[in-house]
Amino acid sequence: MSPDNEVIERSVREPFAFAAVYDRHAKTVFRYVAQRLGDHVADDVMAETFLVAFERRTSYDLSVHDARPWLLGIATRLMRKHARLEAVAWKGMSADLAAQIAPDFIDRAGARIDAERLTRRLTKALRRLSDTDRETLLLYAWGDLDYAAIAAAMQVPIGTVRSRLNRARRQLRRAAGTTALELEMDHGRTDTVSQYS
Repeated sequence: MSPDNEVIERSVREPFAFAAVYDRHAKTVFRYVAQRLGDHVADDVMAETFLVAFERRTSYDLSVHDARPWLLGIATRLMRKHARLEAVAWKGMSADLAAQIAPDFIDRAGARIDAERLTRRLTKALRRLSDTDRETLLLYAWGDLDYAAIAAAMQVPIGTVRSRLNRARRQLRRAAGTTALELEMDHGRTDTVSQYS
């Protein structure tokens, strides 16, 4: 199987070849958008993502083998157009979101406060994040991208990705009432606190 960059390069001459990129990554794009905006919007955003990608395939960086960061970057920008729908969907997804992004916080908080109250606090904290910090966090948590892929998707330096993720994690920790040091001690970890700060 040819890597994505070769398929995209071939699709400039043979447009039907681009279908292989769709076949490989459509589920990933759909899942990422559905987790952010819900299934009812995911089909449209996914379709639009691949339409935009197809139209821009001549400008794809052929040195990058995996098109997933590029596609999720396009999807992220398209989702900004659906911000009002995201706000409505956000409330319904808050419990699931808290469980996926911060399960350690929920487990720890169970002894101190009920999970519903913690979920509301985390949801408020997530809403307070800047759009770019929230998008970076969700590309990491839901898009399953590493730092380099997030940097490519958002077209920012990798240091910016690290800063955004660290800032988002600190805000979520504060909202949960849990410090990085407490997390380290609770989990018996010996790695440095600065890794999480």
